[in-house]
Amino acid sequence: MTSETSTRAPLAERALAQRVRAVPPSGIRRFFDILATMDDVISLGVGEPDFDTPREIVEAGVESLREGRTHYTSNFGTIELRRALSAHLERRYGVHYAPENELLITVGASEAVDLALRATCDPGDEVILHEPSYVAYVPAIVFAGGTVVPVATRFEDDFALDPAAVEAAITPRTKALFLGYPANPTGAVLDDAVQDELARIARDHDLLVYSDEIYDRLAYGSYRHRVFSSLPGMRERTILMGGFSKAYAMTGWRVGWMAAPKEILEGIVKVHQYGIMSAPSVAQDAALAALEGGEPAVLAMLAEYDRRRRLLVDGLRAAGLETFEPRGAFYAFPRITSTGLTSDEFTERLLREERVACVPGNAFGPSGEGHVRMCYATSYEQIEEAVRRITRFVEKVRAERA
Repeated sequence: MTSETSTRAPLAERALAQRVRAVPPSGIRRFFDILATMDDVISLGVGEPDFDTPREIVEAGVESLREGRTHYTSNFGTIELRRALSAHLERRYGVHYAPENELLITVGASEAVDLALRATCDPGDEVILHEPSYVAYVPAIVFAGGTVVPVATRFEDDFALDPAAVEAAITPRTKALFLGYPANPTGAVLDDAVQDELARIARDHDLLVYSDEIYDRLAYGSYRHRVFSSLPGMRERTILMGGFSKAYAMTGWRVGWMAAPKEILEGIVKVHQYGIMSAPSVAQDAALAALEGGEPAVLAMLAEYDRRRRLLVDGLRAAGLETFEPRGAFYAFPRITSTGLTSDEFTERLLREERVACVPGNAFGPSGEGHVRMCYATSYEQIEEAVRRITRFVEKVRAERA
């Protein structure tokens, strides 16, 4: 062994790329490691529908297997699914994408996010990202070689993204704006006026926009979702991403999609074809059935989520926790500072003492501190019991401080 070799760090320490070592493990993981060892836990943690995939969608997948549709598809995905998706986006949002070369079927919306960033980010490119935001966004930008420029949103503003703060964050190195609305973890949405101003900023500063709209169908009250690429001048500079997991209760099927101008998608497909080849054929056939006949199931699940939303939000407020009213997705993001506990302390104690699992707000970025995320994609009865336990816990904590 040479002296040079003997002074180097062990291979295990040197093997991983610096950008991978720089990203910490998910802040959610520790709490679910604890959860796995406990009984009688009500989980308001995992952002996954508790509904089974609707029967007609499952049957389409089964029939796909029986018919021997078990081979590779086009890198872009089946043309049948892309045509149906094109018609869906045009009918619902008034934006047209050519199924032949402007739509890509991916392995969940997660792959779409990864592809979009890896195909378009050069080292040092800055990506402006609202915070709190979904835990995978920052790592995906970092893994792609980009630099995250966070713009905080606040409870006092209903977690609305301030266009002036976005514009102030722009530098000569800014490549893109990343939007994930309706938002995980807050349930916030982008009002029309905010969307219009963000679109103006993107046009004026020649920015690319990544828009993850996986929760587009989960919108409540008077809010009506608009896809970002449907705004004037935005189709040519937006990479639009979505999927079937949330609205159609198809998380395990792992099928998502991406829409972009053909000149941009042409490059993105290179990353997809060398890394993935194609999304699973059976999942694509099931997704086609979802688009063709799944609307009644979507509306039924949406109505039940809305009922649960009201129960959880009202219950948290009655317990004395300030709670912003979510207008999208299926999360509440109460402020817990009145208890005197940090996000981590509140989450861990609630789990250990009352067997209710939620996620600390700081897992979604520093501006999430002082909040916790609670998912209402669980049964009404479970939420009722969870609210009772949370109320008891908050009263106990406040009594300790008195």
